[in-house]
Amino acid sequence: MALVETAGVPNGGVSFWYSQIGRPEPGPPLAGDTECDVCIVGGGLTGLWTAYYLSRAEPDLRIVVLEAEFVGYGASGRNGGWLSAELPGNPARYAEGPHGVAGAERLAAELRASVDEVIGVCAAEGIEADIVRGGVLFVARTPAQVSRLHAEPPARLLTADELRARVVVAGALGGSFDPDCARVQPARLVRGLLEVVRARGVTVNERTRVTAIEPGQARTDRGVVRAPYVLRCLEGYTARLAGHRRTWLPMNSAIVVTEPLTDAQWAEIGWEGCELLGDLAHAYCYAQRTADGRIALGGRGIPYRYGSRTDVDGRTQAWTIESLRSTLTDLFPVTRQVPLAQAWCGVLGVPRDWCASVGLDRATGLGWAGGYVGSGLTATNLTGRTLRDLVLDRDTPLRTLAWTDRRVRRWEPEPLRWLGVRAMYGLYRTADRRETRRRLPRTSRIGRLADRLSGR
Repeated sequence: MALVETAGVPNGGVSFWYSQIGRPEPGPPLAGDTECDVCIVGGGLTGLWTAYYLSRAEPDLRIVVLEAEFVGYGASGRNGGWLSAELPGNPARYAEGPHGVAGAERLAAELRASVDEVIGVCAAEGIEADIVRGGVLFVARTPAQVSRLHAEPPARLLTADELRARVVVAGALGGSFDPDCARVQPARLVRGLLEVVRARGVTVNERTRVTAIEPGQARTDRGVVRAPYVLRCLEGYTARLAGHRRTWLPMNSAIVVTEPLTDAQWAEIGWEGCELLGDLAHAYCYAQRTADGRIALGGRGIPYRYGSRTDVDGRTQAWTIESLRSTLTDLFPVTRQVPLAQAWCGVLGVPRDWCASVGLDRATGLGWAGGYVGSGLTATNLTGRTLRDLVLDRDTPLRTLAWTDRRVRRWEPEPLRWLGVRAMYGLYRTADRRETRRRLPRTSRIGRLADRLSGR
């Protein structure tokens, strides 16, 4: 589908990242019933990394990847380009699982190492994805955000002046810097990895929608794929699969990207290190300076559509575009006269306890990975290696990371989950307004109530 104009901004078209490189034509669909050794359902980064590491470990494995649209159509080709070591969820909650505190600590360490693993694979395989390992800056603009900054996992704290030397953000009171993060152009990464796995002999069938997963097979609209191992790697689209409506909630996130800024405008902002940039608001934003001199900035917008519905080709709402434009100009007033080049949205998978998981039931051959709550660009690589070890029954440390074989309860039925998510983000936005207007020294009680409601 083509872009549409919303609030005077080109909207949809999957993502701006594909507008840069050209929207791909889907490859061949499944040509009828077939058999293989491993069937991977979902053509995003989780599925591609799993196929990559399996094919490297056992080149003779017959691997089939099934994708409903084209590879990278979902969050893998729409995200904010944060190749970060951020843990997808609450560290304390991971520590409550079967692998305990040690498993949680090793998970955090493995995620940090995975940033360089992705960069190394891209270098070795010739994947050009505009990668710059500049780290990530978090900015605090209210006293309450400063208090949350000091409560975050260890990172280098920055004074307002130290932050300003890197990037000029209006109203910033301080910040933090973590070196373990890199900027990436997501569509270039996913398409490059697709070429690599195809060259390794992996069969990738696009335009093939899986309707049901059962032990030993995946049923599609074009035939049945039979395999001893069937791996569910659908992230925000999991709810479309029969029997999984309430497994993970598809949460919306939207992004706007500007036209290229002038040299004079960049001189006012700085940002020469191309660090990723985020804030400490409850309804937070995330941003990058793109390789061609734009600012891409994202945030939640309208977080959830009733009945776990998803967007149409990345189109988002006018209200969301205006909200993100307002956030952009609030952070960087010099962008007030810079037009927006495109807006789009996508969905991410959110488990009921807001923590990711990966696992395999050897009795049925059914496996899964995902629930990254928006922190999946690096995590997909680690879950791909973990699924490799689970499928091949390798006795490795990855099998005892805190997220391995975690089971959580399902989301509430409608209308309870729609009401709950709507209330949760209403409370978060109210908490942000109170913290800003009243200059509260610590997190608003309303924000803490929202945390309890969400189960985060």
